[in-house]
Amino acid sequence: MLEGKSAIVTGAGRGIGQAIALKLAREGAAVVATDLAEDNAAETAQMIRDAGGAAVALKVDVTNEADAEAQVALAIERWGKLDILVNNAGTSCAKPFLETTKEDMERVIGVNLIGAFLCARVAAAHMVGRGAGRIINIASLSGQRGGWGRAAYGTAKAGLEVMSRIMAVELSAKGVLTNNVAPGAIATQMALEMHDQKTRDAYHRLIPQRRYGTPEEIADAVAFLASDQATHISGVTLNVDGGFWAAGLMFDD
Repeated sequence: MLEGKSAIVTGAGRGIGQAIALKLAREGAAVVATDLAEDNAAETAQMIRDAGGAAVALKVDVTNEADAEAQVALAIERWGKLDILVNNAGTSCAKPFLETTKEDMERVIGVNLIGAFLCARVAAAHMVGRGAGRIINIASLSGQRGGWGRAAYGTAKAGLEVMSRIMAVELSAKGVLTNNVAPGAIATQMALEMHDQKTRDAYHRLIPQRRYGTPEEIADAVAFLASDQATHISGVTLNVDGGFWAAGLMFDD
């Protein structure tokens, strides 16, 4: 599905980012796996190579303009072009609104929104020059609905959704399609460690499918939007949340 394509996946060292990198590689893409944790990025790249794919790793701080430029330069150096950027790198903050600090807001918005902007701007400039490219931003249900403790995180992800629509309006005619994938509750290792039984029960009551999603299900959605099956899709948000966003009043069957 993605043979001959090259991709950058930020935050590829674990969880959803790693699943996305592995999926794109299985579909035939050559992958630059980037992460602030260099060892984690290297592990993901090695997993791809061990499976017969092409991958390199790079330590990247997405809030650093030079790093944003370096990852695109590496893709071009290795494979002559960049076809796909997946802005997955992110950080979180779960504090009540009245306890959220200016530093919390700056840190979370800096990574989740400004970092995505920096990476997308460099990638898009190259893609516009080629007349083709896909940018897929990992948004969140938290950017669509009010949720406890999401003042910083939800605000950043809401901004990311709107930025993606603006990019779609400005770049689609130039061959660059921009979309969002918005996960709901996903069974990453971090979630398994951080969510207690009370939290898991709450999610199960709110999600019509009555379960967490998996990182692989997010990766499948990303791969679809990156593929030639999505050539007339731009500026949309694809929720992968088991019906969470759509749900209102629910009763047990």
